[in-house]
Amino acid sequence: MTTTAVKKDGPAAVAPTPAVADHVRNYVARVRGGDLGSLPAVIGLVVLCVVFAIVRPVFISAANFANLFTQGAAVTVIAMGLIFVLLLGEIDLSAGFASGVCAAILANVVSVLGYPWYVAVLAALATGVVIGLTLGFLVAKVGIPSFVVTLAGFLAFQGVVLLLMKEGTNISIGDDVIVGIENGRVPPAVGWLLAAVAILGYAAAQLLRHRNRAARGLLTDPIAVVGARIVGVAALIGFAVYVLNQERSINTLISSNKGMPVVVPIIAVLLVFWTFVLNRTAYGRHLYAVGGNAEAARRAGINVDRIKISAFVICSGMAAIGGIIAASKDRSVDPNTGGSNVLLYAVGAAVIGGTSLFGGKGRMINAVLGGAVVAVIINGMGLLDLSSGLKYIFTGAVLMLAAGVDALSRRRSAATGTR
Repeated sequence: MTTTAVKKDGPAAVAPTPAVADHVRNYVARVRGGDLGSLPAVIGLVVLCVVFAIVRPVFISAANFANLFTQGAAVTVIAMGLIFVLLLGEIDLSAGFASGVCAAILANVVSVLGYPWYVAVLAALATGVVIGLTLGFLVAKVGIPSFVVTLAGFLAFQGVVLLLMKEGTNISIGDDVIVGIENGRVPPAVGWLLAAVAILGYAAAQLLRHRNRAARGLLTDPIAVVGARIVGVAALIGFAVYVLNQERSINTLISSNKGMPVVVPIIAVLLVFWTFVLNRTAYGRHLYAVGGNAEAARRAGINVDRIKISAFVICSGMAAIGGIIAASKDRSVDPNTGGSNVLLYAVGAAVIGGTSLFGGKGRMINAVLGGAVVAVIINGMGLLDLSSGLKYIFTGAVLMLAAGVDALSRRRSAATGTR
């Protein structure tokens, strides 16, 4: 292990910087101690992609690659919101139909009442906030278990959707802005520009974090590891943009179909924003503290009730965004919007990605990785033309495996004293 002297306003602080070999050994030790993070999701995603690519080569085509993003977008966004609730050790069983209620509000405002798209979007988001405030108040202030409150919401919101859709009608959405969220594409040049901004932003964040930790005399990752991480992310983003910029239209004389879907940068912005909130703000630290030990957090002066209410507000607000994305994809809203398997897939995405059902452990990237796993499973099994029964069984088995890994890793962490 090497050390670097750093000058401060007093004696020099020493920032320990382990060698790459030491860093790798430390990481392996953490994994053995139960700190798996998103490793199982990453391994599972790679294995699934390799298997489906071998069995059905069309899986790796540019058109299907773009389909993966649009098919998993709504579930991924809802899973992002669920992470805030899961971090507290709570659950929101109503998130799926909450997204359906918000989508129904959107459709009624823009198509039936004829208001502009931005009024409809604000109405949908406001509906999500009101739902979250109601659920959070009942959990935090009244003391009803979140399972019961959100199960009641799950049932009630189905009825609300039916009432809004007049017991079964379908409302088409013709607004170009709303429809373009899922069906629109970013021009290739703009896609490359966004990729460059994302890569430079990630590199700047990594290097700034390395410098700040070294300046405070804290343990830092070897600069070679930081560089490798930046190169890896840059290669991944570059590959994705390159594939999405390929022509996917069957007949280019009729229309062109190239460029990343508009929903991709939207999810990227949400990922960056919520990651910043969780990792870099006092609110994020308080959320983890409450999820780890609510009573200890209360004694430390944290307003636990406010944290719980805010988590449900964010969860339902993100469900509203997920409902808007789902409405955009289908170009309409019907009584099944937000229903069926939406909630199960969203919860599965969060847990498969590495978020713990026991609270206190999870990151926003978990929702994206888990959403990718769910999208790959659904898409790949669809290409294999398997029955719905087999799809449900396989998806359920993957979710059970993820929950089992979480439970075993926690047990291992407790046994080794790494938590």
